[in-house]
Amino acid sequence: MKNLLVGIFLLLAPIMNGQAVHYRIETGKPQQIMEHFSSSDAWSTQFVGLWPQEKQNQMADWLFSMETDSKGQPKGIGLPLWRFYVGAGSTEQGEESQIGSVWTRAECFLQADGTYNWDKMKGQRNFIKLAKERGVNKFLAFLNSPPVNFTQNGLATNTGRDGTFNMKSDCYVKYAAYLADIIEGVEKHDGIKFNYICPFNEPDGHWNWLGPKQEGTPATNREIAKTVRLISKEFVKRKIDTQILISESSDYRCMFDNHMTDWQRGHQIQTFFSPDSTATYLGDTPNVPRLIVGHSYWTNTPLKSLHDIRCQLRDTLDKYKVDFWQTELCIMHNDKEIGGIPGFDSTMKTALYVARVIHHDIVFAHAKSWQWWRTFGEKNRNALVRIFPDSTLLDGEIADTKLLWAIGNYSRFVRPGAVRLAVSAFDKNGRLIHEGDTEQTGLMCSSFRNTDGSKVLVVLNYGKQDRTFLLDQDVVSREMWQQYRTSDREGESLKPVGRVENGKIVCIPARSMVTLVSSGEK
Repeated sequence: MKNLLVGIFLLLAPIMNGQAVHYRIETGKPQQIMEHFSSSDAWSTQFVGLWPQEKQNQMADWLFSMETDSKGQPKGIGLPLWRFYVGAGSTEQGEESQIGSVWTRAECFLQADGTYNWDKMKGQRNFIKLAKERGVNKFLAFLNSPPVNFTQNGLATNTGRDGTFNMKSDCYVKYAAYLADIIEGVEKHDGIKFNYICPFNEPDGHWNWLGPKQEGTPATNREIAKTVRLISKEFVKRKIDTQILISESSDYRCMFDNHMTDWQRGHQIQTFFSPDSTATYLGDTPNVPRLIVGHSYWTNTPLKSLHDIRCQLRDTLDKYKVDFWQTELCIMHNDKEIGGIPGFDSTMKTALYVARVIHHDIVFAHAKSWQWWRTFGEKNRNALVRIFPDSTLLDGEIADTKLLWAIGNYSRFVRPGAVRLAVSAFDKNGRLIHEGDTEQTGLMCSSFRNTDGSKVLVVLNYGKQDRTFLLDQDVVSREMWQQYRTSDREGESLKPVGRVENGKIVCIPARSMVTLVSSGEK
């Protein structure tokens, strides 16, 4: 009985099978501390950040604002961190870059003569300032390739070398100095301090072994370790406290195993954080946190893999006492459940699919941060904000998306420093249901406690039937909860849909998300 009084209870009302189930939010079983949700400015912000100010402001409000209107409707999803893409110079090369689209080329601050042009990346720099104005106080810089004048092939895209680092042998030290220059230069010219930097992106990714497609380069684990040690040394010398993150793996299975690769690129957690890996150990390297970052690609279908791979990842992380961030995801062609959708998806289909991945990354892999890939897009379903550029690429129309607001069910209410609380589920006879907080094609629930004491429940209903539950905290409390709902219904994008008292029935409509936030009122 004591356990029943220390937690928060969610009692599911009878559903399709006629059985009652209840969830218990285990306040005495804290899990990971959440740090932030985020998205990146690659690549479209280089143009979008030059659009008319009114439109930039609206997009920035959608992404970063924590304000509400007079009806309590959130104006934005409150992203607390923003990812800034540091280009390698393919834009300056034009068609000679071998990257066909102007949208996926990128400028570089560093010029061929070794000087810096701090007028480059103007659109991105304009937009990062809008983020800061709206309260964003964490910034991450990431690179897909070294500057083109540092690379072996003179390009920002890879062309062969059997998956080795596209860097001239005499440029490793220069690359470390370059990253330090970028951090100091952006802070000096724009007032933006990069808290984190990722010097590699998908070094194990087979897509960038063959090139050309976009800026990108593979690397072996030994090349990564060599480079990171030099970057750390340079940061220490200059008293830069920016944290160096590794390794932005393209596939979770390369983080704990050798998936479609060899010993030189797999087993990244063990390679970088086991003291036995003397040639590559980074666990005692200054500015390198005991943290590994990776991308949620290729592992989201089938549903068994969605669950099992994250459990395998978690087991290895726990063994070596390493934290984990998920730092990039969009929809890939192997995501069979929705991969066949042509063009843009304006419904909850993509939104719920992504929300289910977020749930699994947080609950089973214990991700402390979760970050999306492309913020802006025109014709694909991966955009948080849909853009319709004119022929100049410097103006156009904009529209929000259900995907934006679905992510907002987490980012707007689960604030930095929130503690995730375990959720236990029981059947109508009081028997514990193993992993009952996760019905992969039905109801999924996660719970959090913010630093201000407020509690948050994020509930998504993947199924085609409405589901209901009774919300109860204990026999004494009469705490009130505000509900915000995102669905295919018109106007329901984090829409406030009323308050509910403990012990009252809450409905989660089919194919929707509802976030409940405790007000502390009784």
